[in-house]
Amino acid sequence: MIKAYAARKPGASLEPFSYDPGPLGDSQVEIRVESCGICHSDLSMLDNEWGMTTYPFVPGHEVVGTVESIGANVTRVAEGDRVGLGWYAGSCMRCPACMSGDHNLCSHVESTIVGRHGGFADKVRCSQEWAIRLPDGLDAAKAGPLFCGGITVFNPILECRVLPTDRVGVIGIGGLGHFALQFLAKWGCEVTAFTSSAAKADQARSLGAHRIVDSRDPDALDAVSGTYDFIISTVNADMDWNRYLAALGPKGKLHVVGAVLNPMQIPAFSLIGGQKSISGSPLGSPETTRKMLEFCARHDIEAVTEFFPMKEVNAALAHLREGKARYRIVLEA
Repeated sequence: MIKAYAARKPGASLEPFSYDPGPLGDSQVEIRVESCGICHSDLSMLDNEWGMTTYPFVPGHEVVGTVESIGANVTRVAEGDRVGLGWYAGSCMRCPACMSGDHNLCSHVESTIVGRHGGFADKVRCSQEWAIRLPDGLDAAKAGPLFCGGITVFNPILECRVLPTDRVGVIGIGGLGHFALQFLAKWGCEVTAFTSSAAKADQARSLGAHRIVDSRDPDALDAVSGTYDFIISTVNADMDWNRYLAALGPKGKLHVVGAVLNPMQIPAFSLIGGQKSISGSPLGSPETTRKMLEFCARHDIEAVTEFFPMKEVNAALAHLREGKARYRIVLEA
């Protein structure tokens, strides 16, 4: 039996919950959970905000732990390996996306907490391709958030071919944005933090921002018109998108990873005149995740982390819901 914490209905408190996962699949691994980060997506799923949650619901998709059991066909990891598991837990391994190395774009991709039980538990399962070994030099206690928040903002750096010579901007300095600042600064870029919180300015600079722009000040946004090669939006709120498009230089790209629920109103001429574009992406493939972890180990990049015991999961969720997290929360098993 796997012992976990589950909600019985939307928005409910999590309670102790046990379930029998059945026989381990031939290509599956079972991970003994050491810690699990809390992501805002866990709250969205808990509240059934996206209309795809099934109950009882066990959140948790930023897992770090040790491989305890492996299926008969597992070759990528071994028992005793310390691994991480993020939003994705399985892919078909047959479709063109998987065969091209884009397992994250698999049309049959399985999510760790969609239709299955996640990592707020003593154990969790996944297909072997999504159990990613942690490199030496990475602090395992703080590594969990890299498997969702970290890879969400690292993936577009590769996919959008961001150059070290680029001038870049990060909208929102929170659970995603604080990773983006670190990655882009270590990548070699000139980095601007767009934030509505003056209190975050000093920390944004310590994380790598060279410049701070007030995201609520139209004059401040107008003053940087035509400046940037790449802007990544990590927020889930509506913004003045036209002003951010204006902040891009020719052939600049606005890339969206924050789950904004309302449609984005984009005038066509905002794109056409400067040959600009808007794009978006999910988390990265297993190989991109491995590269991110190596990059983090090489450059001492880690989450700004707060820790709670797993048994205090409801207090930790409330802390996140109230907007108090700075910037990622990790539950320790």
